Amino acid sequence: MRYLVTGGAGFLGAALANRLHAAGHEVRVLDDLSAGDPARLHPDIPLARGDVNDVPKLWTLLQGVDCVYHLAARVSVPESVLFPREYNAVNVGGTVSVLEAMRAVGVRRVVLSSSGAVYGEQGDQPLDEHMPPDPRSPYAVSKIAAEYYVRTTGILYGIETVALRIFNAYGRGQQLPAAHPPVIPAFLKHAARDGSLVVHGDGSQTRDYVYIDDVIDALVAASTAPGVDRLVINVGSGVETSVNELVAAIGGALGKEINPLHTTAQSGGVSRMCASLTRAAEKLSFRPKVPLAEGLRRMVAEDARFQLRESSQPRSFLRLR
Repeated sequence: MRYLVTGGAGFLGAALANRLHAAGHEVRVLDDLSAGDPARLHPDIPLARGDVNDVPKLWTLLQGVDCVYHLAARVSVPESVLFPREYNAVNVGGTVSVLEAMRAVGVRRVVLSSSGAVYGEQGDQPLDEHMPPDPRSPYAVSKIAAEYYVRTTGILYGIETVALRIFNAYGRGQQLPAAHPPVIPAFLKHAARDGSLVVHGDGSQTRDYVYIDDVIDALVAASTAPGVDRLVINVGSGVETSVNELVAAIGGALGKEINPLHTTAQSGGVSRMCASLTRAAEKLSFRPKVPLAEGLRRMVAEDARFQLRESSQPRSFLRLR
């Protein structure tokens, strides 16, 4: 098959593009390189640098394509609070641009990378796709808006659509931006350098951490699976992990005891998140294979950033939310 991966030089996008290429498919990548890195991609995968809102460029890249993976997005929840207009322009406007270009060229299927953040605060766990969304950030709003655009315009334009609500993905190659880094790589790097970790509240707040290889399994399946048109499907580990449990798991991966500091200040995030995987199992034959402890061990083994070393710097602090 022929695929276009938008955001294909990013953390998830590059892993997906490389997997598809290794399986013998023709893959094209579009990325503005604001967070992507061409070095992540196999050298035989063509990369077009550009804006996902550049419809003429999309027309060119979509020629002969069977399926689009739309992963291009701004992804930081705290940053979205500061810059909601930018998140709307990229995450919502970019989705509409991709759909318009697909209609013009005649591409038959799109797989949207959405987020478990759309659920917000829910009374019941695990979170299933029938629950009404309750977005609590501009990022989450942009993702649910993108889902609605994909579904509605898919119906209007005759495009097959599926949206995967990906929970807290982590794994090798995950970037560490200076501002608002993802919790697992930030935590690993800080703990490996003997920094003190500050946990908001009692550490009972939970998330669903899913390893990158499992996420890519679900994405690959979604491009050809039957009976998924117009659906949203959760992609997670199906395991609810508290901050305290994450601290212990990272200590185990590093082979050291971690004693975090607790503060009474509240994090502002939702209290619990865990994905129901019933629909993913039924529609994508998806069953996550990499438990958190194993995923963390792989990250430590494969990335020098997370390996123990003597620190020549004063002890520092990282606040965990």
